[in-house]
Amino acid sequence: MAERDSKNKPPVSRWGRFSKIASLWVLIFLVPLILIRMMDTTEPGEELDFSQFSRELDRGNVERVVIVEGRRMEGNLRAPIEGGEGTVTTFTTDLPVHHSENLITRLEAANVEIGARDADRDWWSVLIGFLPWILIIGIWIFIIRQMQAGGAKAFQFGKSKAKMLTGDTPKVTFDDVAGADEAKYELQEIVEFLKDPKKFSRLGGRIPKGALLVGPPGTGKTLLARAVAGEAGRPFFQMSGSDFVEMFVGVGASRVRDLFEQGKAQA
Repeated sequence: MAERDSKNKPPVSRWGRFSKIASLWVLIFLVPLILIRMMDTTEPGEELDFSQFSRELDRGNVERVVIVEGRRMEGNLRAPIEGGEGTVTTFTTDLPVHHSENLITRLEAANVEIGARDADRDWWSVLIGFLPWILIIGIWIFIIRQMQAGGAKAFQFGKSKAKMLTGDTPKVTFDDVAGADEAKYELQEIVEFLKDPKKFSRLGGRIPKGALLVGPPGTGKTLLARAVAGEAGRPFFQMSGSDFVEMFVGVGASRVRDLFEQGKAQA
């Protein structure tokens, strides 16, 4: 039973395996970054306006500053001051658009340690910069997959939807059919033809090309057909009449031809 279930499971496509591997690598890449970001409690300092910074500089309370890309300044105070969220020892401030060398002169006169650096670009910022490209690539892969799936369906549009029943399914014989003795007797001759066609060919007999079972629904036509296949040891193709009906001209005939081709291939 387990063997049959494993056979019935659809095979995993190459794109399906690729999606799982890609998702795994994205998780491996994102989870550490998110954890690092959550554990990073470093604060840049209290935001001071430039006038307040200038007053602290005149008081000689600025110990060290770092100019970031010429637009912002980070630094430390010699003595803490009162700020909006308690005492302030580190600060950041925006520099004026046209700050002159006078500011550097004032800093040097106050014995302030001066440094400069570019703006920090941590892994989080790099990831945010790559996010649009990741989204574009993901959408592109999704569109390609949809196009491939649509193309495969387009090629199978005229294919038969018949379900083939083989030896893996429970075997049906004439013993399973109650009544219809006359129909069973005639069909048993067809079974003998299928089992040993040479015996009849030697006597000049011809194998019948088929048998048409006619009757109202529920009278056992399908069961009789399955019994013929079961007695002869042949596969059985099951397909309803509605499967041949399609709004496009020629598709139904194409499915009929494909059904006969499948039958010939299994003969």
